[in-house]
Amino acid sequence: MLPRRASSSRLLVPLVALLAGGCGYTLSSVLPPHIKTLAVPVFANSTVEFGIADDVTRALQDAFLADRRLKIVGERQADSVLRGTVLAYKNQPFSYTREEKPTQYEIILTVRLLFRDLVKARDVWKEDAFTVRSTYNVVPVGSAPAKTEAEARADLVKSLADQIVSRTVQGW
Repeated sequence: MLPRRASSSRLLVPLVALLAGGCGYTLSSVLPPHIKTLAVPVFANSTVEFGIADDVTRALQDAFLADRRLKIVGERQADSVLRGTVLAYKNQPFSYTREEKPTQYEIILTVRLLFRDLVKARDVWKEDAFTVRSTYNVVPVGSAPAKTEAEARADLVKSLADQIVSRTVQGW
């Protein structure tokens, strides 16, 4: 009986390894194969926050360039286009001292997005209110350094761009 168990386990180990191999995490593109280029026109700005649309547009272009799956081109040469509007930008106190002075702020940025396949003339995906948020300290707290609103805004815009690239090329 012992030899039989040993031979069964010898067969079972490779089978488990084969099945487990299919459960691994992989990065694959969900882009249609005909989409190789992307245009990212300057986003519209529905807020009073000066320069935010330009910052978002630039961050998106940089993020797609870094990703290298789509080449950034002008709209006339593009297979696809990513259009957007900055809908809201809020910077509000998030936590306070006992004296009611803010120690931490929260930034919330909301954009409307449309990723369109120009070759097949169809919308690939859209988001009516894609929102990112982040908090930052205005005074050092423990090991967390203080940041200015401009530094925190730049970090948030980069995070937004990275999430949009992932949504576009990986489908999440």
